[in-house]
Amino acid sequence: MASAIYLINPSTDFPVYYGAEVFARLGLPPAAFMVDLTVATVAATVPEEFDVALCDEAIAPAALDHTAGIIGITGKTSQRLRMRELAREYRRRGKLVVIGGPYASLVPEEVRPYCDILVRGELETVAETLFADLAAGRWKAEYHGEPADLATSPMPRWDLYPTAQALQGCLQTSRGCPFRCEFCDTIEYVGRRQRHKPVAAILRELEDLYRRGFRSVFLADDNFTAHRSRAGEILTALAQWNRKAPAGPVHFSTQLSVDAADHPDLLDLCSAARLSDAFVGIESPSEESLRECGKQQNLKGDLVARIETLVGHGVGVIGGLIVGFDADDGSIFQRQLDFAMQTPVPTYSVNALNAPPPTPLYQRMSAEGRLLENEHEPITPWWTNFFPARMTMEELQTGVYWLVRKLYEPEAFELRMRRFIDCYSDPQPLPRGQGGPRREMSIAAVAVVRTIPRMGGAEARMFRNVMAAARRKPQAQRLVMANLLRYVQVRAMFQPAWGELRRAG
Repeated sequence: MASAIYLINPSTDFPVYYGAEVFARLGLPPAAFMVDLTVATVAATVPEEFDVALCDEAIAPAALDHTAGIIGITGKTSQRLRMRELAREYRRRGKLVVIGGPYASLVPEEVRPYCDILVRGELETVAETLFADLAAGRWKAEYHGEPADLATSPMPRWDLYPTAQALQGCLQTSRGCPFRCEFCDTIEYVGRRQRHKPVAAILRELEDLYRRGFRSVFLADDNFTAHRSRAGEILTALAQWNRKAPAGPVHFSTQLSVDAADHPDLLDLCSAARLSDAFVGIESPSEESLRECGKQQNLKGDLVARIETLVGHGVGVIGGLIVGFDADDGSIFQRQLDFAMQTPVPTYSVNALNAPPPTPLYQRMSAEGRLLENEHEPITPWWTNFFPARMTMEELQTGVYWLVRKLYEPEAFELRMRRFIDCYSDPQPLPRGQGGPRREMSIAAVAVVRTIPRMGGAEARMFRNVMAAARRKPQAQRLVMANLLRYVQVRAMFQPAWGELRRAG
């Protein structure tokens, strides 16, 4: 006889750039920046004879006394310590613990001691067997899933998820990425051949999120524009859907490569579909570093000009920067800052280069004897698991702190915000009165943004100047508020170190 199962998305082991930990810190209801698609999708694979409950620890801690006999835990590398902590506690309480997801698939030997059942690979292809075995009480120690056909991937169980406490919805359009960046572990888990979800299934999931009040949805795609014809098909369908949306359109965000700027027809489709911001892995202005890591798509044109093209077509850019490539010496931090300050990109994530197993970079660092003894410590933005080639570990960590502080000093952030507002052009502005209803989480986000003037005099001046500039370009105001929210989150990430960094200059 089948029993109950409790599915958990653990908290991260440290605050992240795109989290929402700042909500709870400010005394507001805890929030997730984005719904967790994984636990909702896993729940959809569970047969009806099981009672299923979900937990996203971004919103509420896991109930250690939950009555379910089966505990399912998923997670990424950034969640690994919490995954182990939860697994140990539930096993101590006599629960059957199942662990799967990216980290379990990439480093199964690290996860195996903490669970009764290990699921490697994609669950859809082994779900029927796994749950039949659980129901019969004769499970195996491991299940190995193959790459799934996304046409068979089930509708996520958002009815089980606390969607009212998330700022942004999420749906998956594909798995896989054709590029082979040396440091990227995504392709080691989902492969380089991109598999696509049917457009009809994407629209069904969008309808479900829309009914639950979401007007901002992340398109979970490792590289949305890698296959331009496919991206165009999805964007065309989203534009048609948005034109008929009864309570105002949805704005979309995703991940794409900077080379999307080389295709104006594609950017026109992005604008028509209201794909209004995207994470772009810029990584470095150093051509030597980009060649080293295999980021060829970033070498085919002027990076600043390409970013300006994206923003000028209504696609705001969230930039990713990495320091610590073998080509980087102590000058890279100033070079990164000089580059970033030329761009219309308010929000940057800055990370030290890491070598996740089993990436080519990890294999190279292992062969060169450069992996740290504590290589499995938690990864933070300023931490790496191998010895840098041209600087000390202390120089790398201090440099990351310095670069983040410089990027998010109020005057520097204001300059990039004003560049963004000046550069931004939305060919598809919202008709008057079609903004859609405001969710409670959106109202809470505004409350977070309004704490900026209380951070200090320089922050108050920045806030006033940015808001004044935004009033002169109404179509940019939504993304201005989103970037201000990220500013507060980044400042919260680096507290209490922030005051220490400011004193250090």
